[in-house]
Amino acid sequence: MKFSVYQVSRKGGRPLNEDRLGYTYTRRAVLLVLADGMGGHPEGEKAAEIAVRVFTRQFVALAQPALKDPRAFLEATLLEANQAIVDFADSQSMEDNPRTTLVAAVIQDGVIVVVHSGDSRLYWVRQGHLIRRTRDHSYKDKPELFREVPSGVSRNVLFTCLGSDDLPLFDTFGPAELLPGDRLVLCSDGLWSMWSDDNDLAASVFGMPIRDVVNALADEAVSRAGLQGDNVSLIGLEWDSSDAFEPTQVIEADHLNPRSFASSFGALAPDDWKAIDDFDDAAIERSIAEINEAIRRTAPRKRPS
Repeated sequence: MKFSVYQVSRKGGRPLNEDRLGYTYTRRAVLLVLADGMGGHPEGEKAAEIAVRVFTRQFVALAQPALKDPRAFLEATLLEANQAIVDFADSQSMEDNPRTTLVAAVIQDGVIVVVHSGDSRLYWVRQGHLIRRTRDHSYKDKPELFREVPSGVSRNVLFTCLGSDDLPLFDTFGPAELLPGDRLVLCSDGLWSMWSDDNDLAASVFGMPIRDVVNALADEAVSRAGLQGDNVSLIGLEWDSSDAFEPTQVIEADHLNPRSFASSFGALAPDDWKAIDDFDDAAIERSIAEINEAIRRTAPRKRPS
C-alpha cells in the first residue's frame, strides 16, 4: 500500500475552529475522517472531536491489519459516534446537543468505501476530472427526497447530522477500486462552498504534489471568503503515488507489523494554536476528560467489523 497524504485546517474568519480531521493506517488499510462542528448549536468542536476520536479508536481496535467489512465498519462507527455525542450532552445536562457533520473513507487493498452525513464532502478526482463526490444531506442536493422545500427554509439547510436525538441519516458508496494517481479530497463546507462548480474544484486537485494542492486550496478558500469566512479544513490523498513530483512524501505501509498502525490527527495548523480560544490548561484537560468519558461509555459493544 503506497500513498501520499496531507491535511490542513484553518480558522478562517471565525474565532474558533470547530473542524476536526485526520488519518490513520495499517499495512493494508487507511482511514480518513473529517468532522465539521455545526454552528447554531453549542460546542460543535466537541461533537467533531468525539466523532473523530470514536472513528480512530474503532479503526485501531479492528484493523488488525485489515477490517473484515469496511462498509459495515463505517456505518456502525458513525452510529456509535452519534451516540457518544448524545451521551456527552446528557452527561453535561445540556439543553441542546452539540452537532457535527462527518465524512469518512476507508481504503483497503486498493478499494475505497465512503460514509457521510451532512455536508462535509469527499471528492474523487482522476487526472483533474471529477469521478464522484458525496451528495449533501440538504434540500438542494437531494431534491428527490422532498416534494417541496418547507416554507421559510433555505434549500441549503441540512436535514441530518450527528448529535441529534434522532438517528442520523447517512449515505455510503463503494466498494470501488482506485487507480494509480487517483486523488481524494475530504473537506468541510468552508472549502467547497467557495467554488460554484465541482469540475473547477476537481481541476484544481491536479498538476502539483498533493501537499501543494491542499495548501493552495486552503489559501484560495480563505482568500475568497474574506474576514467573515468559515473554518476551512481538508485532507488530500494521492493513491499509489508516483515519483512525478519532487520533493515527494510517499507513505509505504508494507513495513508496518501486522498489528501496528500510524496516524496523524489534529484540529489546527500550527500557527492557529495560540489564537484558538481563551481556555487555560485546566479547562482544556477538563474538556478532554469529558470527551474521553463519553467515548468510554459507548465502547464495549459487540458489532460487525
